[in-house]
Amino acid sequence: MSGNNPGMEMTTLSALSEPNRMNIVELLRDGPLTVGEIAERLDLRQPQASKHLKVLSENRIVEVQAEANRRIYKLRPEPFQALDTWVRSFQRVMEERFDNLDDYLRELQSKEKP
Repeated sequence: MSGNNPGMEMTTLSALSEPNRMNIVELLRDGPLTVGEIAERLDLRQPQASKHLKVLSENRIVEVQAEANRRIYKLRPEPFQALDTWVRSFQRVMEERFDNLDDYLRELQSKEKP
């Protein structure tokens, strides 16, 4: 887990487990959007989109910027960096296990040879 905020990965994954919120995050990956743009592109009612954005904002996945009478949402990089670090920790463990398996198989093969 990330050193500066243990559990951040679980919070992020939990927030993204809802399909509409995952779709919003995927939309925002291409750049900032307003609530209206998000609602329109995902065929959601604006109050629905706002509800999902509130959850994403509370979980610090998105940040909002007020510009005149519009609220513009964009992704925060930190939760995704924490997820990446977390996933890489599993990758290292799995690579180690595969290396150990390779060593074990080589050892077995060498024992089989007369």
